[in-house]
Amino acid sequence: MSNSTSPTLPDHPDFLWSDAEPKKSYDVVIVGGGGHGLATAYYLAKNHGITNVAVVEKGWLAGGNMARNTTIIRSNYLWDESAGIYEHSLKLWEGLEAELDTEVLFSQRGVLNLAHSLGDVREGKRRVNANQLNGLDAEWLDADEIGKIVPILDVTDRPRHPVMGGTFQPRAGIAKHDYVAWGYARGAHALGVDIIQGCEVEGFETDGNTVTAVRTSRGRIACGTLALAAAGHSSVLAGQLGVRLPVQSHPLQALVSELLEQVLDTVVMSNAVHVYVSQAHKGELVMGAGVDSYVGYGQRGSFHVIEEQMAAAVELFPIFARAHVLRTWAGIVDVTPDASPIVGHLPFDNAYVNCGWGTGGFKATPGIGSVYADTIAHGRPHPLAGPFALDRFRTGRLIDEHGAAAVAH
Repeated sequence: MSNSTSPTLPDHPDFLWSDAEPKKSYDVVIVGGGGHGLATAYYLAKNHGITNVAVVEKGWLAGGNMARNTTIIRSNYLWDESAGIYEHSLKLWEGLEAELDTEVLFSQRGVLNLAHSLGDVREGKRRVNANQLNGLDAEWLDADEIGKIVPILDVTDRPRHPVMGGTFQPRAGIAKHDYVAWGYARGAHALGVDIIQGCEVEGFETDGNTVTAVRTSRGRIACGTLALAAAGHSSVLAGQLGVRLPVQSHPLQALVSELLEQVLDTVVMSNAVHVYVSQAHKGELVMGAGVDSYVGYGQRGSFHVIEEQMAAAVELFPIFARAHVLRTWAGIVDVTPDASPIVGHLPFDNAYVNCGWGTGGFKATPGIGSVYADTIAHGRPHPLAGPFALDRFRTGRLIDEHGAAAVAH
């Protein structure tokens, strides 16, 4: 996992690094050089032949939330709209290494959501039934079956929160976030996309209902289309266009342990004690929970959140009490009132936004990249993006995933 310091950039002559000047004009300017922005640029070029594209990033490539997530990939969401976009993404994950001709270490080890109460059991079985109706690989497991998958988990009636069963998606898993970002970056640039680091957006120029240019710390860039994909800062950028988005930015914390021998072969999530745990490829335990309750843009969070998620992990897995924390970090995530993303037009003819993924951004990377690119290329919502339009907050057609998909992640 990455921390909050800037990595040394490779000396790669095929990239447009921050010491090169951006062109004066692009057909599409994507703001945000994380996973979503890079994937969108790649699919614009590959699927739609739009190659005069700039990805502008105020920091370094994939140095924001893409470097600060817990890499969980799944599609077992309750509502049809969410299941559709995440399953589309999961199918792309399954072929991503061949697509990008590079390793992303996608490991389909499965995701297990534990049930600790009768309410959990009812919610879990309801979600399994909904998933199966949507063609997803969802299963309900009893405590004994869970014990066979995760031998280090106490599935007796002794714990304060006994395991009463759980949902399991075998095709779910994890991947290596930086490999994903660099794969999309190399793929996009090989197709003609410019990736410009150290290029902070300072404002926009408009003419009536059209965005004509992006003002940056590297100069003015004229644009035919503007696409925002800057997780955590979407409301700030939209505000510069005079648009108020229904999102709040919150810190989202996680931690990793020291390197350990392999003891956990799947991803385990629990809403009751509120923690999710996996073991990364190198051996460290990766843990996360929910967002910090306060609004802010600092890439650090409250210690009590980390303390509570460690206590939750030790309660589920007493063996983890012997592990040492290696480091903690926080990203900044956009959270909407219905815990579902916003994808589609801003109130401009040629401006789009992709934000509000909360804790689900990483798993959506390939799917939203292809869907957002299709939306931009054709000037109308992709069918999978249509339900997530901004105007649903005006009409009341919300997609409320709060509490509907086990823990938020």
